[in-house]
Formats: sequence, structure tokens, C-alpha cells
Amino acid sequence: MHRDQHLKAFVMAVIPAPANSASSESAGSSAGSRHKVLLVEDHDLVRMGVKALFSGTDSASIDWIEASTLADALRLYGEHADVAVVLLDLNLADCKGLHGLSQMLAVHPGARVLILSGTQDEFVVRQAKAMGAAGYLHKGGAPDPMRETLRAILELDPPGSAAPARPVQAFPKFPSASSYDRVAELGARHLEILELVLSGCTNQEISNSTKLSLGTVKNYVSTILLALDVKSRSHLISLFR
Repeated sequence: MHRDQHLKAFVMAVIPAPANSASSESAGSSAGSRHKVLLVEDHDLVRMGVKALFSGTDSASIDWIEASTLADALRLYGEHADVAVVLLDLNLADCKGLHGLSQMLAVHPGARVLILSGTQDEFVVRQAKAMGAAGYLHKGGAPDPMRETLRAILELDPPGSAAPARPVQAFPKFPSASSYDRVAELGARHLEILELVLSGCTNQEISNSTKLSLGTVKNYVSTILLALDVKSRSHLISLFR
């Protein structure tokens, strides 16, 4: 599905019918503790749709912080030390793919990042989980599961509560596959390079993107091929497409 179609479908699915303003105000005033959520998305309509999804009678009271680029997100997270969750789009103007996740966790290791994406590719989902994402929301998914996932994430560590966090299915379920299982055993840098290889990047382009020497990139690629028991880049790509 084209990205514009994803945007339209997402916004149409999550924006509710106009609610009674008095009841909305009442719901907001009755909320207990408030949670700051950093929403990182470069489309105004999608940001509006996400916020509408958690409006009205939603049990969690959310203060939204908005960013349209990864650079702004990194800055804003640093300015707001009590951000509970980062909702991170994977396709931003200044950062593509899971590089945004790796950057966010590198600069802010304590960040709880929930991926918000128009793709539900199994490799991307598994890679995001292995890299440390707290969850993965599909923009084309049903509104209710998306809402419940964020609610559960926000309630994992209730302030002043010693009760254990309730379990949450924060990632889509996929059938077990040995290739994907071996991917989960790779390190974060290997996963970053693997994503670039699967995107069609040459070793030189990977070197330029990651600031690693060409020789180091070749060593990483060789290790990935060996770990996944494949003989070539084309064979590697065929496993995930």
C-alpha cells in the first residue's frame, strides 16, 4: 500500500465522531497522574489522528509533546526528563528505518520507544524488538489494539506502586522461523548494518552512513552472512523478502 494510502486509512480509522465537549472536559479533569508522550511523526494528519485515538474517555491522561524530525525528538526528550513513552515513526525526513531507534536509544538509553510504522514486515518488527523497542504499532492496524498497547505501556510502572507490571502484547505475533531467530542473536550494530544491506546499500554506502571504515563494514557483513548461514547478499535478501 502506498504511504499516502496508509496515512488516509490511519487517520480515518482513529479520528472519532465529535464528542460532547462537557463530557470530554470531565474525563480530562478526572484523570489521575499525567503521562508525557513524545510523538515523533512528520505528517500533521497522523499526529492529529494519534492524539484523537486517545481523546475523550481514555483512562490515561496524556500530555503530548510533538516533533516532526529525529533531531527535534532528541532535543525535546532531553528537555523533558519525565517523558513516559516515545512514539517514533520509522520514516522521517532526517532519518529512515530503524536508524532512528538506534539513535534515540544511543543518546537517551533510558527512553521507552514504541515504534509507529506503516509497515509490518516481520524482519523490521523482530529487529526493532532486538534493538530495544518497547513495542510496535502498525498504522494500518485496528484502533482498539493500538490504544490498549499504549495504555499498557504507560501503566507498566505506576508511580508509587509495587505491583508487578501487567503483561502486554506489544509486538505483532509471527510464526517461528529459524532465520529470524538467528537475527535476534545479532548485536545492535550488526542489526543496523543488516537493515542497510537489505535496503540495497553497498558496503561503501554503509560505511558513509555509519561512519565505519570500509574494512570494518566488510567484516560486519561477513559475520552476518556466516551467522545466517548464507553465501551471498542476494541469498540474504531473499530470506527476508
